[in-house]
Amino acid sequence: MIRPRSLLEAAHAGAGLAVSAGLVRPMGPATVGRMIGAGLRHQASASALLGLAAAQWPDRPCVIDDDGVSTCAEVYRRTGRLAGALRARGVLRGSKVGVMCRNHVGFVVASFAALWADADLVLLNTDFGPTQLGDVIRGQGIDVLVHDEEFAERLTGIDVDAYVADAGGASSIRSLESEGRRPPATGGSHGRLVIMTSGTTGSPKGSRRDADLLGALAPVSSLLRGIGLRSGAPVLIAPPIFHGFGLAYLLMSMSLGCPVVLTRRFDPPDVLRRIARDRVEIVFAVPVMIARLLAVPADVRGSSDLSSLRAVQSGAAPLPPDLATRFMDAFGEVLHDVYGSTESGWSTLASSQDLRDAPGTVGRPLRGVSIRVLGPDDRSVAADEVGAIFVSSGMTEPIYTGGGGKRVVDDHVSTGDLGHLDGAGRLFIDGREDDMIVSGGENVFPGEVEDVLDSHPDVDEVYVHGVVDSEFGQRLRAEVVLRDDTEVSAQDIKDFVRERLARFKVPRDVEFVEALERTATGKVRRVR
Repeated sequence: MIRPRSLLEAAHAGAGLAVSAGLVRPMGPATVGRMIGAGLRHQASASALLGLAAAQWPDRPCVIDDDGVSTCAEVYRRTGRLAGALRARGVLRGSKVGVMCRNHVGFVVASFAALWADADLVLLNTDFGPTQLGDVIRGQGIDVLVHDEEFAERLTGIDVDAYVADAGGASSIRSLESEGRRPPATGGSHGRLVIMTSGTTGSPKGSRRDADLLGALAPVSSLLRGIGLRSGAPVLIAPPIFHGFGLAYLLMSMSLGCPVVLTRRFDPPDVLRRIARDRVEIVFAVPVMIARLLAVPADVRGSSDLSSLRAVQSGAAPLPPDLATRFMDAFGEVLHDVYGSTESGWSTLASSQDLRDAPGTVGRPLRGVSIRVLGPDDRSVAADEVGAIFVSSGMTEPIYTGGGGKRVVDDHVSTGDLGHLDGAGRLFIDGREDDMIVSGGENVFPGEVEDVLDSHPDVDEVYVHGVVDSEFGQRLRAEVVLRDDTEVSAQDIKDFVRERLARFKVPRDVEFVEALERTATGKVRRVR
């Protein structure tokens, strides 16, 4: 139940969001009529986002992908036809539709069609192998799967009704759309959105999104103001949109009528060319992508006109302080960092000034978000003292679809991270709760060592973790990727850390590797 104060706060946030995002503007009677029609058809369902976008900006680009431009009206028509075809094949409320696609317009059409048909939408990681894919399809009870053609071989032996999203043929969504089925009425009901957690240290879990939409208005409004996103501004979403980070910005951008630039695979020089070609104003990326954009040679970077770029929003993984500084030195004061998780939604935002003034911070809580750093007794700890991070907002969802969930203390959901707040109220992440190691009686956070090694001029990437040690209980191991044409010894790495951190934080083991193993969302696949 929403309290009156919450309704007033939500109304204030909603009004602020409309004004700051440029949604308040004169509209002709035809546009108003189309919007009313879309509202009556879709009511409170997720497909209303597409309906309202098509009503307001029918000829505006909705998705710009590797295959071309799709307008808002075109995407809406395709989605409605596919939703009708799915309904005719028995997809109803309670059904589950899985989508396993890279970033392109077919992902958008299939996902919104599933929700328009009132089914639950389950977004699947494109990294899933055959065994893991089968386990997730059975575990989540998926009835229909929409996938890219390249993943067809992974379905061998899996009993599921499957359709291809990015090719033609009888078993494609294009074939279903061509049947000309009447788009179904939603009746105000809509299915749930299930996002699979990253599974960097174990099996992925489904986090359902039943969060309070009114409660989410304040943090969303605060975030939009922070990065300066306005209606109609072209955006480029680099991370996979099956992940919460990319998906959230897709939904936000579509609701504002922002043309969304998507690419199936991340190629740094190509991304820079797309920014110039489509006059992109906001780029959403994960830290490894930011590092690879920075690694593009200066002459190649300079050949693209990046004058339209106003913000680069990092998230979904830790942003090394040294990387943030070097990126801002090269691209200007455009970098922002957002902290959150699949279970907690957006929580904090760091501006470029924050990243300059307090290297390593993930910023201050967004409006409508409460952050608590708790000790072992579940009481708040003092400033600069490390504890477990808990978040409360209208975006939190602690329950997993398969049962279980995150710990909750006084309506605050655990993020699974350890961190601290400084005297100015800025949050810092010190590591994952299950990453901290005890070596010879000393607590060590691998992330602190990673931040130091990230500043080494010859280190490209690094991953630090604990391994079992017969003498000390645990010891640190550093996996290091060197920059091209550099020669560094293991002792050089140890000495670099020893000069900057306490002796017990120096890695006992240093292993040089060609590359770190990462998930499709850019996170390092962590050792347990």
